[in-house]
Amino acid sequence: MIFKVVLERAEEGGFNVVVPALDGCFTQGETEREALRNAREAILCYLEGLEKVNQIRSKPGVLLKEIEVRL
Repeated sequence: MIFKVVLERAEEGGFNVVVPALDGCFTQGETEREALRNAREAILCYLEGLEKVNQIRSKPGVLLKEIEVRL
């Protein structure tokens, strides 16, 4: 899979990275190279989390519901 990422220079130095296709998936790094390496790891962790949610859904007798919280 190929994901587009957004790199921005951080005020304190280094780079911030956001993965727009994966809501809430972001990371950082001191260099562009480190930031991209960290982004790859963040994407893998995000996808592993989604896999765990799917495993919960497939367990017999487990009911998974969504709730909305408004602030």
